[in-house]
Amino acid sequence: MIKDTLQDIVAHTHSLGILPTVKVTGTATSTSIESIAEDKSVILHATVHKPVAEFDGVFGLPNLDKLNIHLKCPEYREDGKIEVVREVRDEVEIPTSLHFENAAGDFSNDYRFMSTAVINEKIKNVSFNGAQWKISFEPSIASITRLKYQSTAHSQEPVLEVSTKNDNLIFSFGDASTHAGSFVFHTVTVTEALKYTWTWPVHQIIQILGLAGTKTMNISDVGAMQIIVDSGIAVYKYILPALSSK
Repeated sequence: MIKDTLQDIVAHTHSLGILPTVKVTGTATSTSIESIAEDKSVILHATVHKPVAEFDGVFGLPNLDKLNIHLKCPEYREDGKIEVVREVRDEVEIPTSLHFENAAGDFSNDYRFMSTAVINEKIKNVSFNGAQWKISFEPSIASITRLKYQSTAHSQEPVLEVSTKNDNLIFSFGDASTHAGSFVFHTVTVTEALKYTWTWPVHQIIQILGLAGTKTMNISDVGAMQIIVDSGIAVYKYILPALSSK
């Protein structure tokens, strides 16, 4: 359970290349995950379906690349042990590290957690007051593939414009002064029409849509996009504030 959850967290944070540190908050009834990109282009809130009892407390997962290496190490694949080490600090027992050990007991590693105080300081502005989602749908594989193609064709463009026209959700690249392109990403209804054209970073959107799991995409008319990914182990909610509007 611990290994599966950790692998899932790493796969849905570290693999994006923009979420360097993860905050874990565990209680008897819930295990939640938070993270934020250094440029604040993506804010993550996630909830594990089945709480991990060993994660009781608040701690950080730094250096996710190192954690990923340990989790993939073949030494721990067959009957390897992964244990949460707990220590008493100020009369309170808290999780402090992960201990990895192979079945033979002759190969081990320790991965140190970030303390509560440090992770709270590092991820202290992870907040989202919610939004009234104007558009909500499950993006199709075909639409995601088309987005990747257009992004490759317009690789010089770091952002895409999102608008609605004639009951269609339109993704556009470039403008009249450059090479430009657009396509229908999804069909919407009249009541879902956006008042404004919003701009978002294309790389982040593509990376998130490429993650494993079922996906739901939400767009508001106040400059927020949410992509929800349910991996089967956890539900990851990625919030992307718009860069601009017109």
